[in-house]
Amino acid sequence: MDVLVEKLDAKLREWHPNVAAEVRERISEIIDLADEDLLDIMRSRAVEQEVLDILDEPVSR
Repeated sequence: MDVLVEKLDAKLREWHPNVAAEVRERISEIIDLADEDLLDIMRSRAVEQEVLDILDEPVSR
């Protein structure tokens, strides 16, 4: 079994049931996007955070 799958399986049993359910839902969404070859157009959280950080920077004159 893939190391990632093993880690996910262990975490799903460890986390609070509500957290595990949310993770399952998000992973299912990612799988659906991958099946439709749409992952490349989805913004990553890291990119969104970079944009938010830029917007929060003070304006220099």
